[in-house]
Amino acid sequence: MIYQLRHLTTYLYEKPVTFARCALRLAPRRDAEQLVLDSHLTITPHPTRLVEHVGQFGERVVTATIETPHRSLKILARSHVDVIRPAPVWPLGGEPWEAVREAAFATESLDLASPAHFLYPTAMTALQPPITAFVAESFTPGRPVMEAAFDLACRIKSQFAYDPKSTEVSTPAIEAFTARHGVCQDFAHIMISGLRGLGLPAAYVSGYLRTNPAPGKPRLEGADATHAWVSLWCGQARGWVGFDPTNALVVAQDHIELAVGRDYADVAPIGGVVLGPGDQVITVAVDVIPASESAAAAR
Repeated sequence: MIYQLRHLTTYLYEKPVTFARCALRLAPRRDAEQLVLDSHLTITPHPTRLVEHVGQFGERVVTATIETPHRSLKILARSHVDVIRPAPVWPLGGEPWEAVREAAFATESLDLASPAHFLYPTAMTALQPPITAFVAESFTPGRPVMEAAFDLACRIKSQFAYDPKSTEVSTPAIEAFTARHGVCQDFAHIMISGLRGLGLPAAYVSGYLRTNPAPGKPRLEGADATHAWVSLWCGQARGWVGFDPTNALVVAQDHIELAVGRDYADVAPIGGVVLGPGDQVITVAVDVIPASESAAAAR
């Protein structure tokens, strides 16, 4: 499935900003399941400097420095991506999760795809006994790892309320877990914290989720969203498999990856600093459009 992606972030400042430096992780991830056909950034006002490097987990990071005084900043990322991720095979199976845990701790590889990078807690996914106990209810002795992970994603979907106003990007997993509400970032952090508590390698994935308009309704501009989910290492044979606890899904062709890290702090799409007084307002509009729909609309 080929997608046309458009991600526009607009910052409106109460008073002029004299300096801004932004780290941008807005280029889709390139791997065996995603072919990036093209990817472009447009930044207004035009940056004084642009520096690109590869991040610690293989993500493309562009650092933009803006020294022109401005009251608004627009960052537009456009890409075309071919997602060739296979559909999940039901029923889900895999090795017993205890065998996966043993294999993960025995690995000697330190390449980018190694489970060794994703076994240990971070500030946002600290090990918490209540979260580990909650996750362990899905990982009963000898249960196949993928079956258990999907069960966990379904339990998070059913037992936690999606509430965009309840948390912030800095909210730790235990706070959202205790309150039983949050957003996709929180649900991913909760799942990761618990999986690591059991000794399983789990990564945080930032990206996009294609949403379908209601039957007979047009696709609304900017109606799609940035998203987050979990990638679980399921052993040498299966490798990394994505699970979306916000929607109780096994990740397939409707998910487009931007970056993979240990938690949100590793892969925030936009981060940085600004120098200027006053408040700011941020708006984000995302479009994830299948190329077939885009071509049909152009005819």
